Amino acid sequence: MEHALRRGLLSGAVGTLTLNVTTYADMALRGRASSETPGKVVGLLADKMGLATIGTGAQDETARNRRSGVGALLGYATGLAVGTVYGLLRARRRGRVSTPIAGAIVGILAMVASDTPIVATGASDPRGWGVSGWAADVIPHLAYGLTTVAVYEVLASRE
Repeated sequence: MEHALRRGLLSGAVGTLTLNVTTYADMALRGRASSETPGKVVGLLADKMGLATIGTGAQDETARNRRSGVGALLGYATGLAVGTVYGLLRARRRGRVSTPIAGAIVGILAMVASDTPIVATGASDPRGWGVSGWAADVIPHLAYGLTTVAVYEVLASRE
């Protein structure tokens, strides 16, 4: 169990790196700005928790930077958590898994985990994202899932 936890955590970390590289490459290629949505989610959650210093009412640069930083950290936490859960679940199944299928499922689950707070807080409405907005969300998450599963399988095959 400990090995599966460690493999899952490491796999999620590499998957998260891949997601970030994919996202930043997209930004560089298309010249698009980074998303403000994670910071909006943090601000709205902070409002609900009574944390005025980083809530939506705090509009100074320091508060905006904190929201952005916490939003990024939550993204890392999501990537590590999804990888860890995958590792624990995968350890229960013996034999081979299809990396493309498992990777797509893991990527979609990671996307759901990161998009649920966006919808729940009202920070954004995915119905209005359009094709390029969805591509900017789906492609990095699929890259995350494929990488997470592939790294897990390599690590598992070595133990």
